Amino acid sequence: MQTQAGKSRRELVAALVVAACAAAQPAVHAQSTTAFVPVTDAMLQEPSPDDWLMWRRTLDGWGYSPLAQIDRQNVGDLRLVWSRALSAGGRQQGTPLIYDGVMYMPNPSDVIQAIDAATGDLIWEYRRSLPDDVCELLMPGVCTTNRNLAIYDNLIIDTSVDEYVFALDATTGDLVWETEILDYRVHPANQSTGPIIANGKVISGRSCMPRAGPEACVITAHDARTGEELWRRRTIPAPGEPGDETWGGVPDEERRHVGTWMAPSYDPELNLIYIGTSVTSPAPKFMVGGAENKHLYHNSTLALDADTGEIVWYYQHLNDHWDLDHPFERLLVDTVVRPNPAVVSWINPRLQPGEERRVMTGIPGKTGVVYTLDRATGEFLWATPTVAQNVISHIDGATGVVSENPEVVFRSIGQEVLICPTAMGGKDWEAGAYSPRTNAMYMPLRNACARMVPLDDGGRSLYSLGMRNELAPGTDQLGAVWGISAETGETTWVYEQRAATMSLAATGGGLVFVGDVNGRFRALDDETGDVLWEINLGSPVSGFPVTYAVDGRQYVVAGTGTGGNASRWTAMTPELRPSGGNNLFVFALPD
Repeated sequence: MQTQAGKSRRELVAALVVAACAAAQPAVHAQSTTAFVPVTDAMLQEPSPDDWLMWRRTLDGWGYSPLAQIDRQNVGDLRLVWSRALSAGGRQQGTPLIYDGVMYMPNPSDVIQAIDAATGDLIWEYRRSLPDDVCELLMPGVCTTNRNLAIYDNLIIDTSVDEYVFALDATTGDLVWETEILDYRVHPANQSTGPIIANGKVISGRSCMPRAGPEACVITAHDARTGEELWRRRTIPAPGEPGDETWGGVPDEERRHVGTWMAPSYDPELNLIYIGTSVTSPAPKFMVGGAENKHLYHNSTLALDADTGEIVWYYQHLNDHWDLDHPFERLLVDTVVRPNPAVVSWINPRLQPGEERRVMTGIPGKTGVVYTLDRATGEFLWATPTVAQNVISHIDGATGVVSENPEVVFRSIGQEVLICPTAMGGKDWEAGAYSPRTNAMYMPLRNACARMVPLDDGGRSLYSLGMRNELAPGTDQLGAVWGISAETGETTWVYEQRAATMSLAATGGGLVFVGDVNGRFRALDDETGDVLWEINLGSPVSGFPVTYAVDGRQYVVAGTGTGGNASRWTAMTPELRPSGGNNLFVFALPD
């Protein structure tokens, strides 16, 4: 399924301009005496412990760093070593990318900065010129979100608000190439999350607006050095393709909004990309072809051949009527699989307890359900809920087929039901982490439900749903972090608090770093969940925390701002009133 869509342009940088730019830049802390070393596939597949080279640091999606200078014994001594206000306004959900002592920071609205990672001094800044009307056609607020960058060779690579993929010279910030993926006026799509690199290919997804139709709901691959498009894969089957029959006769042009709006994972040995998909628009299926139809490939995991984009296998996690998307991080782990039937709800009866499997695990969707699949074949192994949920009544262990709770499936306009979790998620885009130290995953979860009702609004709202959020029954603690064994499915610990929790990072020092919407940034013990250190940063910790090292010193980064969900969560805890500044805060142990 290879097509060439859009245009590719390679911009040559004149020697005088390069020299002038280089002369104008401050010295780069760790690169001032050595030439820039190009980043290779081998480096991305086994990065230096000092670096954080992509969204979750490694292609397996772990969000884990082996750095252990900061550990459970000394984390209480952490001190702020530098901070910096981010220059662009808007929703700040960025992940710092650190390579060889330089931090590359995505800001909202396609502003990218290179910063000395040890001092916080600015090296260069790129500001993309955006059309005035671009956000009028996209999702307000989300349209300028920029969660992550990629690096390859000497290039910093990103996707843009105006639906390009582009590359900058990592040493100067100059534009090297750009390729249009979609025309935002014809096929509007939100590119709120940047790409990963899979064997020299730039892999990116997007959230397609309903008016864009199915041709905007695509995953694409581009050559990382040139920007040439290599393949694109629709997430909605076209007429005559496998899965077409699951849409109940809905015309192709009316099949809408199966997006891939978070970054994928990649297994180099299997050469498979793992990416998750979102709900349809509208969400209630009686409004789009019938409630009993599966509407592939919404709310699914797709395993794609990285060379061709062909679907090798898929697994549908939910026939979703409630906007409970499943596009979040997929954790690729090699582990003994021994789910404990006393605590795990659904287990494949063919599974031999104790066998070692290459699995894809984690909480891929808003339901908060942990799924573990064989990542080579897609075979269902086990699944179990965490926070309160009432949308899944059963999963057939032998087939993996999910049965939705018929009592909460919408059948008519105006039908009100209590749905747990809320469409803001038992889990949402805020990422969890996995630590090989403990063979456990750590997940930021929320105890929240919602009263929902289908709306006859002529398509004016994205999902044709009305929603009123409330705390889950029996608790006043909205936020949580759960530790869950990847081997047994047992919950190792639960940490709960009033404020909603945000993204995590795990470390070789036995720590799990986590922020919340009330501005607190904490270090938890990865074995007990005990709070070992915390600080009030004033604003929601809306960015993805990372850790890195420069010249033998380990640093930890927290990014704050207005993170989209933060304002909705704080509305549920009105006594908590954080500010909303977009800032970076960097911590280390005293010299």
